[in-house]
Amino acid sequence: MNFGDVLTIALPLLVLVGLLWALTAAFKPRDTGVSDAERYQRELAARSAAHQASQVQEALALRARIEATTKPSQNEASHREQAENSRTALQAQAARSHAAGQTGHQPAVLPNGQLNPQLAFELQNLVRSGKKIEAIKVLRQATHSDLLTAKNYVDRL
Repeated sequence: MNFGDVLTIALPLLVLVGLLWALTAAFKPRDTGVSDAERYQRELAARSAAHQASQVQEALALRARIEATTKPSQNEASHREQAENSRTALQAQAARSHAAGQTGHQPAVLPNGQLNPQLAFELQNLVRSGKKIEAIKVLRQATHSDLLTAKNYVDRL
C-alpha cells in the first residue's frame, strides 16, 4: 500500500466526515432565542405576580379578621341602643297617650319593640324616593330616638 492508495481512501473519508458534521450542525435544534435578560424578566414577572397574589390574600384575611372582631360588637351595641331607645320611646308614647286620653291611635313603636308597620312603610317610601334626611326626621319625631340611631336604621332600609 502506498501513499496514493491511502490518500484515495482517506480523502473521501475526510470529505464524508466533514459533510456529516455540517449536516448535523445544520439540523441541530437551535436555542429558542430567549436571552438571559428575557429569562430574568419572565422570572421577575412570575415572582411579582406571586407576591401580589399573596399580598391580596393576606389583605383579605386581615379584612375578614377585622370585620369578625368589630362587626359583632358594633351590631350588638347598636341593637342594644335601638332596643333601649324603642323602650324609652314606647314608655314616653304610652305616658303621652295616657295623659292625653288617646284611644285607638297606634304608637310608633309596638310593645314587642318593632316599629309600627305604617311608619316603617312610610320610611321605606321616603328612602326609595331619595329623601333619606326626611325619613330620619320622621323617625326621630316618631320614636324620639337620637340622630345616630335613626340614621343607622334608615341606612339599613
